[in-house]
Amino acid sequence: MKFLFVALGGAIGAMGRYTISLIPIKTEFPILTLTTNIIGAVMIGFIVGIAAGKDNVSTNTVLFWKTGICGGFTTFSTFSLEAITLLENKSFLSGGIYIVLSMIGCIIGVWSGRKLSALVG
Repeated sequence: MKFLFVALGGAIGAMGRYTISLIPIKTEFPILTLTTNIIGAVMIGFIVGIAAGKDNVSTNTVLFWKTGICGGFTTFSTFSLEAITLLENKSFLSGGIYIVLSMIGCIIGVWSGRKLSALVG
């Protein structure tokens, strides 16, 4: 049943991300992606804040909103939450390493994937 809540939320989040991408803004700067990531970060922060210490918020509700909608909308929101949590817990070295490795690793990952696809195609 938990998978169903995540799947439904993920579908809604992905549709929201796609909807934002349809806004007719012409610019070289990826403003719509930046906007999506910031909205997702605010959403996941709000959800975690609401759910913290409240017994009346079900696990399925949190899964639907946090993992489903935010995850489908942007995984950058999860990255942001994890980075902030590390920093708030005074794990500055781990937080810094996580931030740097995530950014560099993902950029290298995209580059590598594109290069690999050129070999296959």
